[in-house]
Amino acid sequence: MADPSSYRPRPGEIPDSPGVYRFRDEHRRVIYVGKAKSLRQRLANYFQDLAGLHPRTRTMVTTAASVEWTVVSTEVEALQLEYSWIKEYDPRFNVKYRDDKSYPYLAVTMNEEFPRVQVMRGHKKKGVRYFGPYAHAWAIRDTVDLLLRVFPVRTCSAGVFKNAARTGRPCLLGYIGKCSAPCVGRISPEDHWELADEFCDFMAGRTGTYLRRLEQQMVEAAEEMEYERAARLRDDIEALKKAMEKNAVVLADATDADLIAVAEDELEAAVQIFHVRGGRVRGQRGWVTDKVEDVTTGALVEHALQQLYGEESGDAVPKEVLVPALPEPVEPVQEWLTGRRGANVSLRIPQRGDKKALMETVQRNAQQALVLHKTKRASDLTTRSRALEEIAEALDLDSAPLRIECYDISHLQGDDVVASMVVFEDGLQRKNEYRRFQIKGFAGQDDVRSMHEVITRRFRRYLAEKERTGEWTDGDGADSALGDGEGAPAGTGAIDSGAIDTGRGDAGAIGTGGTVTGAVETGGVDDGVREEGITHALKEEDGRPKKFAYPPQLVVVDGGQPQVAAARRALDELGIDDIAVCGLAKRLEEVWVPGEDDPVILPRTSEGLYLLQRVRDEAHRFAITYQRVKRSKRFRSSPLDDVPGLGETRKQALIKHFGSVKKLRSATIEQIQQVPGIGRKTAETIAVALAQAAPAAPAVNTATGEIIEDEEPETTAGSSGEPVTAGVPDERRGQET
Repeated sequence: MADPSSYRPRPGEIPDSPGVYRFRDEHRRVIYVGKAKSLRQRLANYFQDLAGLHPRTRTMVTTAASVEWTVVSTEVEALQLEYSWIKEYDPRFNVKYRDDKSYPYLAVTMNEEFPRVQVMRGHKKKGVRYFGPYAHAWAIRDTVDLLLRVFPVRTCSAGVFKNAARTGRPCLLGYIGKCSAPCVGRISPEDHWELADEFCDFMAGRTGTYLRRLEQQMVEAAEEMEYERAARLRDDIEALKKAMEKNAVVLADATDADLIAVAEDELEAAVQIFHVRGGRVRGQRGWVTDKVEDVTTGALVEHALQQLYGEESGDAVPKEVLVPALPEPVEPVQEWLTGRRGANVSLRIPQRGDKKALMETVQRNAQQALVLHKTKRASDLTTRSRALEEIAEALDLDSAPLRIECYDISHLQGDDVVASMVVFEDGLQRKNEYRRFQIKGFAGQDDVRSMHEVITRRFRRYLAEKERTGEWTDGDGADSALGDGEGAPAGTGAIDSGAIDTGRGDAGAIGTGGTVTGAVETGGVDDGVREEGITHALKEEDGRPKKFAYPPQLVVVDGGQPQVAAARRALDELGIDDIAVCGLAKRLEEVWVPGEDDPVILPRTSEGLYLLQRVRDEAHRFAITYQRVKRSKRFRSSPLDDVPGLGETRKQALIKHFGSVKKLRSATIEQIQQVPGIGRKTAETIAVALAQAAPAAPAVNTATGEIIEDEEPETTAGSSGEPVTAGVPDERRGQET
């Protein structure tokens, strides 16, 4: 535990200006990011008597080993830079809202020639219009099914669309009138795009126009005695009204607003958001966070606004945001929201009427979400703690293994040998620290030798990181441990990035996404070496999580006694004796430890065994996935891949022109030159490369045994009855490990 006075800045060193500050620990990892209207006043609060600090703040300042800051021009720039750094560094002591699920959106791919309506999750893509989020995917599908009567927009995948275009027959939706069938030319690309645009307008809340238009058409059809058409329009109107009823009217004035409510206790806080568009609730979502710092409700609201709108722009930011408490100060946040939208945004607390009543509903949802989360977490935390304690007891460890790394080897009959490393911390997955390895030391199938290589490479990198950060003590033998080609990066001198001044004047403006455009003055204090004239910090010192910087307390290998012995031998050769090793054998779920002739048997009902199985299975899944990707890439390889200077666009142009590599191989240089973008020199290079490459075996239909001359011989498929290149193994010919 560090003494804050050891890295406290000297009097007068901190500027009295707006800015953003970062606390780093002894490993140079950023552990906290904050902003301030006055850096001098804010940072002074952290270096008062420890007894007067909030317990979580006291933990943070005693964990830190240095502090640095960046001066900016305005509080809005500080808000943008704070959000950017929190997203980049993921500091452990900052408020981070975690979502227990990925919320589905109704998405319309307006960036495609024939826009598609579908359910999407995850990161938003440019050119796609999103509506939601929804609590359940089935709610989206029910709504879309009703609207397709009126807006028959394409909903099929790219594969189904291409297959229908090739066969000239639409899918079932095309036959029953719920798709306009652009795949077979029943509608032009322009008309289909207009149809998708009308669908988006209806989903955005502009419903009255379409209802009035359909009602007018229904009346006209009835007057002209076209009763079947009038009945169809009547059904369309009912379908639209039914879809609208799924989103009840909550605000009579057709307001576009987001309502944010917070429920909190001393340890945690839950946030609920209702998205209201056109006076109707169009979506709902929620987050939960640990209160790792002493924060007010206004500060929690500010963090929620950053997470909610940090990547949004335009209409995705509503005209009005209603909150239970305003951030302090509110003006920079409101100005930031206005900048994201490109128009004025009102940030306020509802005082009366329908909006206050709806805010109370959102507040009840937040309170219920917090109660549910605490109930689930109490059970889950107890289970994980018991599992770690059981593992420590079974393996005779000094303490519970808070960080576990598991390794697995995967190959297909000795080809494409790869390995995986997965990480669990406190019994939970840390997917951002997963790593993949290609076996480089030898060719063929040898799981024991592969395990030795992977463990050696991983912990050689760990030793290199220790040496670079100066954690070696005299006599550690780092030079011998780093050995062959996996050594530390060049340049291991310590640099105090907090003492750097760019020397280019005042702080510049901050652009989109929090990027600083122009110079910023940085400053700070730590126990590193000060150097004059340095204009940038080493990349390795930027506070981002390192790939192999943190050692585990336990290494688990997928296998039995031979694999465990190989892993232990690799660690011994590197001089590492403070990391425990065990292996989990698949057949009987036995736990093997180094140097023991008999395995450790954990009860089948043991939480510790269940955790080890989860870790092992995750490593196996991650390795299998990587191995399949490599195998698939190898199967899709083409002789054109080896032609220097030939990119993907020109390769596709060649295949499109000639139809297959076989026909391209028999073409003359003059014929190759006829392809747009191919000159004589490139054509000669292609001809030489194809002449040197041995032609692959002909493609064979596995159902009939027929040789398919016209198929591309370098292409394979994995399903029965489709062409598979002769002599190439697939999943039906070997066992994947």
